[in-house]
Amino acid sequence: MVHVTTSTATGTATAGSALPRTLLTALPTLAWGSTYVVTTELLPPGHPLFAGLLRALPAGLIALALTRALPTGAWWGKAAVLGVLNIGLFFPLLFIAAERLPGGVAATLAAAQPLIVAVLAVAVLGERLSVWRLLWGVVGVLGVGLVVIGPNAALDPVGVVAGLACAATMGLGLTLTKRWGRPSGVGPMAFAGWQLTTGGLVLLPVTFLVEGAPPSIDLPAAAGYLWLGIFGGLIAYVLWFRGITALPTTSVAVLVLLSPLVAAVLGAVVLGQTLGAVQLLGFGLALAAIVAGQLPAPRRVG
Repeated sequence: MVHVTTSTATGTATAGSALPRTLLTALPTLAWGSTYVVTTELLPPGHPLFAGLLRALPAGLIALALTRALPTGAWWGKAAVLGVLNIGLFFPLLFIAAERLPGGVAATLAAAQPLIVAVLAVAVLGERLSVWRLLWGVVGVLGVGLVVIGPNAALDPVGVVAGLACAATMGLGLTLTKRWGRPSGVGPMAFAGWQLTTGGLVLLPVTFLVEGAPPSIDLPAAAGYLWLGIFGGLIAYVLWFRGITALPTTSVAVLVLLSPLVAAVLGAVVLGQTLGAVQLLGFGLALAAIVAGQLPAPRRVG
């Protein structure tokens, strides 16, 4: 068993390491962009909690088995809070939104996260409110909306609430992760394992109480759960939490705009959906917002 202390290791990326770290941190958002296609095309419908459970708990237990590191002291409570926010609430809300809304609407609601983080950074981290970040966050949401929302998009109330709550819980989880950092001596895999396991344990009783018996799983569904658990869960969160501790909070938050863009590309490639001039304009706006989010805000003169 590894004994860890509670000193934080939040570090700031140097100029030379910022780009590689940013690219690695962006990889999870690419995997998460596949969630919409995998959920609608491979997974059995009507079981979003079960999907979240299989995405979290097995991956978390694998991480714990590999690292053999458990929280100590105050980190038991902190890991529980982060696990509930980043996993236990986020996963089922994500799948509920994905099932009850067109992928484009769900993705656009989730794209509001940078705006939420920009505000939380002031309240939780004590940062100054950045109009620059807020404006580019709005541009990013607008861009994503142009890419993925079709003219006949339906707005299911439950799905809308789930999508907004999904963005809020992930935004708060990201901000608290930045505030608390990681315990010294604990790597990102162990840190991810704590949260995936905690979130999975929270989901376990709720899943069976709400949804009852698990659905039958055929080969495509098994492949979908495996993809979401390993690539969209374990590997993605190891890279994500590593990036949060090394990069500015708002820079990490804006990277989530890549997920709906990837979802749109997969929709075009896998489902035969078309991308017209409006969608391409949206791509340009969203990518501009992502790049601007990695740059320091301009300083006021005078």
